[in-house]
Amino acid sequence: MQMRALVTLAFATTIGLTFLFLACALPQYNNWWPFFVVVFYVLAPIPSIIARRVSDDTGSSNPCKELAYFMTAVIVVSAFGLPIVLARSPWSAPVISWGACGLVLAGNVVTFLTIWGFFMIADSDDVEYSMW
Repeated sequence: MQMRALVTLAFATTIGLTFLFLACALPQYNNWWPFFVVVFYVLAPIPSIIARRVSDDTGSSNPCKELAYFMTAVIVVSAFGLPIVLARSPWSAPVISWGACGLVLAGNVVTFLTIWGFFMIADSDDVEYSMW
């Protein structure tokens, strides 16, 4: 079961990155500014990983985990906001087109759901990946 889940997550990551590459490399878009979203993909799991290593698991909520959830939410919202800001500004000649923005947003949904799915799999007690 766990191997199947990991293969599914890898496939979903590939689909998300394919959306991102299409937003950058298609001839009608041909602009690599949306690729900066990859920075948010790398930064998103870091607060949760740090909070799991530092905090005690007492069963109740603690400030370290809550701060990590907040920082992760800020990073995820920023990843969704960046392509929208690039598609809207400047008003006369936007940096990216709305089609590229849609592809980046679709890639964001798929990729962040994949990251969330990995953490859900890693949280289960019967997996050797729970050392994260």
